[in-house]
Amino acid sequence: MASVTIYSTPQCPYCRMVKAFLDRKGVPYQDINVAEDRKAAEEVVRISGQLGVPVTVVDGEVIVGFDAQRLNELFGAPKEEDVYDVMILGAGPAGLTASVYTARKGQETLVISQNIGGQALESWAIENYMGFRMVKGEDLMKKFEEQVRDLHIHLELDGALSLAGEDGRFVVKTVTGRTFLARSVIVATGKHPRSLGVADEERFIGRGLSICSTCDGPLFRGKTVAVVGGGNSALQTAIEMSGIAKTVYLIVRSTIRADDAYLDLYRTKKNIITFSDVEISRLVGEKFLTGITLKDRTSGEEREISLDGLFAEIGWLPNTGFLGDLITLNQEKEVIVDVNCHTNVPGIFAAGDVTSVKGKQIIIAAGEGAKAALEAYEWLMRRSGAGGESKGALPPTV
Repeated sequence: MASVTIYSTPQCPYCRMVKAFLDRKGVPYQDINVAEDRKAAEEVVRISGQLGVPVTVVDGEVIVGFDAQRLNELFGAPKEEDVYDVMILGAGPAGLTASVYTARKGQETLVISQNIGGQALESWAIENYMGFRMVKGEDLMKKFEEQVRDLHIHLELDGALSLAGEDGRFVVKTVTGRTFLARSVIVATGKHPRSLGVADEERFIGRGLSICSTCDGPLFRGKTVAVVGGGNSALQTAIEMSGIAKTVYLIVRSTIRADDAYLDLYRTKKNIITFSDVEISRLVGEKFLTGITLKDRTSGEEREISLDGLFAEIGWLPNTGFLGDLITLNQEKEVIVDVNCHTNVPGIFAAGDVTSVKGKQIIIAAGEGAKAALEAYEWLMRRSGAGGESKGALPPTV
């Protein structure tokens, strides 16, 4: 049996996914909380070269992040099924809600996603989801996941590499080299963080530049960090980090545009220092990020700021690259859908933040996921005849 150690933080959703993966495989492991154990935090940086979690050590091999492909290689990928009624791509609020509805309709359902929870995992606190006065994004998504696991739903921690129509079925090829077939598809792949567009950005990811403040925030306790952005997400991250870090620089390209609730709390934080009408022109450091250069957008004057960590909260881009030319997208590369979540391809539906629907909110995504599921069920029923068995229904070749 392999010796497995996971270095994690309590609020890190990707840490939880590594542990959930190993639990499903029956692989025992040691879990070390680096938010509480400072020596372990120093050790994980030494062995991985990363200022981020999760870090998993398997018989001396260091695996950074939730690397589903490598974990499947080490512990065995599950057997692929022949064909599913509904294949849902994405496991955020839209995808998970859709899976509950399709499963309750008796549809053989497969969910493929590289993480469970999607963008909602990045939220430190959610105060506008009905039924909760305030709930952390991770906790809300954990409740979603628990409900899904109570139903007969196949869940694969993997990512879609391509989607195509073939021999009257839809075919998804994944990043781990597997192939899955389905009679209908719901695209709910959400969005990914927008990059800063600065030289050496990729080199510093995990080495001071973080795209998951809820995961990596505790590693910067007592240090100096910066948050880039001026919207709700940026202010929320700055507020939360103000209780962890010694100093928080808020870097705003133009002006702050956030809800009053965040603005009121932001104004009470004495260790948040704000720079407005500036942009990052350079990342500074050798092995790890040690500073940034700010450029005044009016005068062009530059100044360097020393820091230990940088959190980017400057927006999101849709995860639609795997679709190729199959589905019609808008100028923002979002999937165009009608009021009932239909795309231009019969049998393919879409829901959540990946779509052209204007509102990007968790509660809207969940509602759209339910709509897409019901539409997929009705489409399958029409294909197989009223009251007929959905497994006889096949989409046209696209």
